[in-house]
Amino acid sequence: MPVRPPKSRFIPDDYQKTIFDIDYRLMYSLGIRTLLIDLDNTVLPYDEALPGSAILDLFQSLSKQGFSVVVISNNHEPRVKTFAQAVGCPYVHSAKKPFPWGFRRALRLVPPVLPAAVCVIGDQVMTDVWGGKRLGFRVVLVDALKRNSEKWYTRLNRRWEQLALKSIEKRYPDLYDSLRLAEKR
Repeated sequence: MPVRPPKSRFIPDDYQKTIFDIDYRLMYSLGIRTLLIDLDNTVLPYDEALPGSAILDLFQSLSKQGFSVVVISNNHEPRVKTFAQAVGCPYVHSAKKPFPWGFRRALRLVPPVLPAAVCVIGDQVMTDVWGGKRLGFRVVLVDALKRNSEKWYTRLNRRWEQLALKSIEKRYPDLYDSLRLAEKR
């Protein structure tokens, strides 16, 4: 894998198609102990409220593996709370990602860890990747589950995301290819 440019705010550490494709055992072996997982279009599409059995199993498995998991979302409390209660983990709603406040609120809900032990998992470069990188966290980018149900402001973020990705592709083509971002766009 090519060397990553230092302080690259828009480049995730890893890309996977879905949250189910992430190698959580590898993550744990790398010292990751806290997962901050985005809700909308990362775990559930906007037009669904409750997790299915596969998602419930995943969250249970993560807990058994020793991860502290927090659902972190820019969405409103009723939606985030409903999901988080169903999977049995703490949550942060109205996180205002990419700003650091929501991430810091999330970290107060779990045992203290260093930034190197935290991983953000999300579907947006402009909120999840940029926000996580600002605080020195590892970031895994996944594909959005259902883009046609996204809200107008998410669609606006996607336009900014495309500009950032074009810049990455132009400046770091090997890195861009290694993350398989070309395949997902």
